[in-house]
Amino acid sequence: MQPLSEDFQENFDRLIVESLQNGCVWGLRDKQGNWALVDSSLVAGVGVIPFWSHRLLAEKHCTDQWAIYEPVAIAMEEFLDDWLVGMHEDVLRVGINWNQDLEGQEVEPLDLLEEFEAELE
Repeated sequence: MQPLSEDFQENFDRLIVESLQNGCVWGLRDKQGNWALVDSSLVAGVGVIPFWSHRLLAEKHCTDQWAIYEPVAIAMEEFLDDWLVGMHEDVLRVGINWNQDLEGQEVEPLDLLEEFEAELE
């Protein structure tokens, strides 16, 4: 598995392609069922749930204050049909293949859904 790039757009594109190939995205969830959530750096008062295209990319974040989390796969059908629409309704954003410093793109869920749909066509 290749490490993430310094190019955030490349990491975004990688999430689309690899998630569709693997049939899932990866998020981080604690034992109580809470998903990792951080404050948006772009929109005040809005939370961001980060997702990764590979288990190992997500797992790298399970240290220090995030040691309470473990990587959990979300099937693509569930992610596209339920998660992204639900996140939009809950006014949350999506973090895309964030690097070790939790840097990367954050997007509106329906924008990401459009990107997936375009790739599937």
